Amino acid sequence: MHNPILPPVVQMLPLALLRTREAMMIHFRPALRARGLTEQQWRVLRVLEEEPLDATTIAERVCLLAPSLSRILKGLVDLGMVERIRTSRGPRRRRIALTEKGRALIEELAPEMSREHARLRARLGDDYDALRDLLARVERALTPPG
Repeated sequence: MHNPILPPVVQMLPLALLRTREAMMIHFRPALRARGLTEQQWRVLRVLEEEPLDATTIAERVCLLAPSLSRILKGLVDLGMVERIRTSRGPRRRRIALTEKGRALIEELAPEMSREHARLRARLGDDYDALRDLLARVERALTPPG
């Protein structure tokens, strides 16, 4: 029986966002799996492609909890994809950087991932950019200040 106070499950925005994410990711998973990568590992590699970062910043940018990121980073270090580098801010402060092997993997995957993004853009047309922009506005509106 449906609770009259709550919306029907099919109308719940968080679930709609998850279903949409799954509908998108289905197109990228085969390329990642073929190379033994998880989606989370790929997100970490992609954010590190831009610049070396500390773990807290990585976690924020790729939407991972710290314990999950620690496990993922250990795996990527073990695979030789990333390395921990000390900073001048003290021996305990470390940044994570891509290794040459990590960069090579991104270069290998880039054409395939780019083609898939182009296919999705073509299927969605103007809705692709409109959706991305709308989601950014929703995120800004719902994120607490500070």
